Amino acid sequence: MAAIEQSETTVVTLTERAATKVQGLMAQEPAGEAEVLRIAIQGGGCSGFEYALGFDRGAQSGDHELEFHGVKVVVDPFSAPYLRGATIDFLEGLQESGFKIENPNATSACGCGHSFQVAEGEEPTGEAGCGSGCGHSH
Repeated sequence: MAAIEQSETTVVTLTERAATKVQGLMAQEPAGEAEVLRIAIQGGGCSGFEYALGFDRGAQSGDHELEFHGVKVVVDPFSAPYLRGATIDFLEGLQESGFKIENPNATSACGCGHSFQVAEGEEPTGEAGCGSGCGHSH
């Protein structure tokens, strides 16, 4: 009996705490507007790439579709390789609250945790270190 290929099923993981927070936020959106949580990476940020979390009406063609603790998650095919094995958690504390992404693909990350670099040869890495792209808007 062959083992199930894990790489396809673990593009990204949402913790129960993060899922609970996402469900609460989805409930505040207009009906039909927040059916899925879209997780993506985009160029920019102080370390080369930036995480983007947002709601969408549904999956697009080619998206990876997952479900964690009742939350439907979609990841586009471009972002999937950079997020493979990443875990999204939600931290609630006195100093800082928000979504935290643990990404094993990141070789260096901004102190704010909103942007990251990947290994040499993967994609353009941008400038090293943290620049002004690390502002917090609360």
